[in-house]
Amino acid sequence: MMETVLFYLFGGIAVIAAISVVACRRVFYSAISLIVCLCAVSALYLTLQSPFIAAVQIIVYAGAIMVLFLFVIMLLDPFSAAIIKGKKNYLGYFSVSLGVLTLAFLFPVLRSHSLATSAGNEDFMSGAGSMSQVGQVLFRDYLLPFEVTSVLILVAIIGVVVLAKRQS
Repeated sequence: MMETVLFYLFGGIAVIAAISVVACRRVFYSAISLIVCLCAVSALYLTLQSPFIAAVQIIVYAGAIMVLFLFVIMLLDPFSAAIIKGKKNYLGYFSVSLGVLTLAFLFPVLRSHSLATSAGNEDFMSGAGSMSQVGQVLFRDYLLPFEVTSVLILVAIIGVVVLAKRQS
């Protein structure tokens, strides 16, 4: 009973914070809302008895990645720019309709998919997400995407620094 209440509480916090990420006019407040959302997702992992994934969520995403995002935001100085007046209203309607359309296509696919019976997931599900199992899968099967992601983040940082130097 208590697990269900906590699940819905943290799920609601995560959804409200995610909506706030998109709805905030200032980039800095969107980043703070994203930190709240990531922490709520970490709490959801704790309610699902997965403390390792919850700790990784806090350390990697809410910690390291958000520090990187905030560094880039502060480097671009979002407080000096005025809020854009007269934004194109049709872009908001377009994005909401595109999101609803995406959910409409994904919902039947996700309902028909069973993670436990999927091919190739039997070994991973038997370890129940232990640290050694996650490490082996990450660095054995997904080493290339892991490294490509780190290089992509590095290139993004360099690009922001170059753009910030060019503007000043």
